[in-house]
Amino acid sequence: MLGLTKSLKEAKKEMETRFFQKPQGSFFLFWPRATGKSTWLRHHLKEAVFVDLLDPETYRRFAARPARLRELVASDPGKKAVVVDGIPRVPELLDAVHQLIEARQGCRFVLTGSSARKLKRARVDLLAGRAALKTMHPFLADELRKGFDMDQALQVGLVPLVVDAPSPRETLGAYAAMYLREEVQMEGRSVTWGSSRASSRSLAFPTARC
Repeated sequence: MLGLTKSLKEAKKEMETRFFQKPQGSFFLFWPRATGKSTWLRHHLKEAVFVDLLDPETYRRFAARPARLRELVASDPGKKAVVVDGIPRVPELLDAVHQLIEARQGCRFVLTGSSARKLKRARVDLLAGRAALKTMHPFLADELRKGFDMDQALQVGLVPLVVDAPSPRETLGAYAAMYLREEVQMEGRSVTWGSSRASSRSLAFPTARC
């Protein structure tokens, strides 16, 4: 396990090893939780303004008054990028983002979340094609190169949170249960046990490039 864990930690420090390429303009970025999203964004968008909606205080402020986003951007006109992490939590912010994209040429927005379902159900403005739709998965075998171990990966997958945990198997079980409950069952969708197991396997061990 140590070899795989070490390779993942090195990959997180050197995020350029990931195959994902960010678009030049604004984009949505959806991916499973605990796959290194925040680390990747902060590495590649150091110059951006970050709005972390997973932070309780930040969530309360922007949920109460989405117009705060326009005020935040206006207060720092020199910024060329704005990252809204967890956009499905406050989908009303998309109206402000739409207006800002129209008003500020040269400023791009990165809107992230673990699922697009809530946005689609809310029937909010999805920016009418003004932002690309991108996805990212847990680490791929090719990204880990010589540090990849097939047997270890098959046992615990390639989700960084799981592999770096003191008890990877227990963490994988908790992660899968949490993800399936919040991202599937709580979204109002019914799934069979067989499809649930398939979903957890795909989260733990992606097999193709995206």
